[in-house]
Amino acid sequence: MSTSGRIGRRLVQLYVGLTLYGVSSALLVASGLGLEPWGVLHQGLARRTGLSIGEVSIVVGAAVLLLWIPLRLRPGLGTVSNVFLIGLALDGTLALLPPAHSLLTRVPLMLAGVLLNGAATGLYIAARFGPGPRDGLMTGLHQRTGRSIRLMRTIIEVTVVATGFVLGGTIGVGTVLYALSIGPLAQFFLRVFALPPASSSSRIVAERTPRGAILRR
Repeated sequence: MSTSGRIGRRLVQLYVGLTLYGVSSALLVASGLGLEPWGVLHQGLARRTGLSIGEVSIVVGAAVLLLWIPLRLRPGLGTVSNVFLIGLALDGTLALLPPAHSLLTRVPLMLAGVLLNGAATGLYIAARFGPGPRDGLMTGLHQRTGRSIRLMRTIIEVTVVATGFVLGGTIGVGTVLYALSIGPLAQFFLRVFALPPASSSSRIVAERTPRGAILRR
């Protein structure tokens, strides 16, 4: 594949992945059965501020990106695109979805949301245009403190879930299912959508991608 073709495919993967991530978050919101960790916080803040959940996602993403400054991290195209596109896709999808009242509708929405989230994560991370603001915060703290990525992820996500729940965000079976399945799903889809390295240097970069960083945008 030519260089321009590779870049084109990477861009498609990036923007399709981020759009689908927003769609998957909207499906979890519509199910009412529990959100992913940052989704709990976004929903709680939305209920307190009167902003839409997508607008809150954008504001929180931008705020988290500011925390990159003391961590001396540099955002990529994927990082900046993540801040805006996921929130826009989230609100757009929610505007199109009809209300779901019965479990016969809500359970499939939840399952589809979790599965689609894994696929979307694999798509945009495999594009290699930089981590999302929240992923970068996790890996940046890991690099600055020397603590494991798993520990940093746990601390951050427990904090955002607890804060979101206090503010009125939804925790439920969907939250638990997401926590248990997103790791294996993201790893699977990352392999599915991975691009073959163009050179030995690309291969080194790909192999050094922290596996634990896959688990939040």
